[in-house]
Amino acid sequence: MEKNQEILRIEDLNVSINNKLIIKGLNLRINKGEIHAIMGKNGSGKSTLAKVISGHPMYEITKGKIFFKSKDITNEEPDIRSHMGIFLGFQYPVEVSGVSNIDFLRLAYNSKRKEIDKQQIDPLAFFDLVSKELKNINMDPLFLNRSLNEGFSGGEKKKNEILQMSLLKSELSVLDEIDSGLDVDALKDIAQNINTFHSSNNAILFITHYQKLIEYIKPDYVHIMDNGIIKLSGNKELATKIDKYGYEYVI
Repeated sequence: MEKNQEILRIEDLNVSINNKLIIKGLNLRINKGEIHAIMGKNGSGKSTLAKVISGHPMYEITKGKIFFKSKDITNEEPDIRSHMGIFLGFQYPVEVSGVSNIDFLRLAYNSKRKEIDKQQIDPLAFFDLVSKELKNINMDPLFLNRSLNEGFSGGEKKKNEILQMSLLKSELSVLDEIDSGLDVDALKDIAQNINTFHSSNNAILFITHYQKLIEYIKPDYVHIMDNGIIKLSGNKELATKIDKYGYEYVI
């Protein structure tokens, strides 16, 4: 793999919702093989950034560009971005009654294969595939036949997000507070799953409030967002300072 091969580049990004400017001239570059963490106080624009990268239609990009693998995706639809290799892990995954988890996963998997001109796989072949992924993340196969996220605990919902990410072999995974609502054991489990998935051929951007996840995942870069921009960047020691002194002191 080419060293420092760029996977995501954001240039002078300005984003509004309901005529309110949320992100104000943000710049960010992520290369393959890297893990980046974004921290910041509530309302600093972290979750907005995650949604904008994935193409959420509620947000308006008023200025700036987003490039994925050198292609301008600023105005691309969410499904196109997903097929290209971008995955968004939600802070609060939606419960969908009446849609089995395995049917949803197979539809998502085959949809991506169809887009890249690969043959779709039948239910039996997909069951074999997803069973291997379940073992990798230590997830109970019984969850496959339950309605999507319905009745799942916080940890189970987040593990299901990781399962989706693993199945789709996402090149850029944006994880919005994947640690939200997890106990210590579930947090360790999710962090281990993320570390197992990560490779030199993909990149991960995760948003968190907590130093504990930083300790488990050990990102290459930590960025502090404040008032819609990245105010400060550093290594994982930056998160330690935040935990000890608070945002105001560090920024």
